[in-house]
Amino acid sequence: MADKTVDGEPWTGCAVMFLRSLFPGVDMLSLYKDQQRKFNIFKVIKLTLIDSAGGLGGCEILKVHDAEPFLGVEVKFVDVAACQHFLESYSSGAVRQSLCQHACRLFALPQEFAVETQLKASTQILDLCLDDLEDCLQHIHLSQPERLRDEEIEHLEQQLQSQALGPTPQPISTPQEESALPSNCFKFQNRVFEDRMLTQADVQSFSNGVGRQWKHVGRALGKSCRALKGSAIDNLAYEYEREGLYEQAYQLLSRFIQAEGRAAKLSRLVRALEDCKLTSLAENILDVQP
Repeated sequence: MADKTVDGEPWTGCAVMFLRSLFPGVDMLSLYKDQQRKFNIFKVIKLTLIDSAGGLGGCEILKVHDAEPFLGVEVKFVDVAACQHFLESYSSGAVRQSLCQHACRLFALPQEFAVETQLKASTQILDLCLDDLEDCLQHIHLSQPERLRDEEIEHLEQQLQSQALGPTPQPISTPQEESALPSNCFKFQNRVFEDRMLTQADVQSFSNGVGRQWKHVGRALGKSCRALKGSAIDNLAYEYEREGLYEQAYQLLSRFIQAEGRAAKLSRLVRALEDCKLTSLAENILDVQP
């Protein structure tokens, strides 16, 4: 078997697996493009990789893309043993079997469901040389990944991890405790603050202190603000890239205030900062003394 390191460097490689349903009426590419079903298709692929690579640690999905009529899955291997395990599973047909089993379970498909697969490393079609696994490993190793993990995949991975962990237990509060907090107030670090609309001073404090984390805060705000959903955050980053981080953060919060009007409350910003583990910035905006 190939060494785990090459010239002292960790062994890595990249391959693209192409998937296509052979079952009438089921199009894997269309299912992935459907926002309601995208996560389940990703879950099918992820579970198949875990089955076929011998666990979670040896590989990661970098990107899932349109390769009409196939669905392309770019996979980075970071362990030669995991890569060999995957190739053996692929060669034996276990990868296709795992794909079908997970798809049937998650999409309630009949047992007749089947998929066509193709495996490539750069321009080399590995299906043609599966009888020589060392040769396949070499092709995968020579095909080094050209990108970091796609942002969409990052989000799907987080969603899958959250699902695996289950919902966070919520503390049980009595009706007396709930009614004790006035509707125009909110709690932060067990202290009660009066809620109000965001001011220009808040925008400046936020823009000065948030730095590179402004995108994460924007996505946290975007959970309840339509104007910050989809590609809005990336568009802001591109539009104000030359002006720097302060201006990007300033425009983010300004857009939130403009879109939400009177609902652009201090409590929503503080909650987003807490979600992003930026409690010190929240303290600064609230003027909380140590």
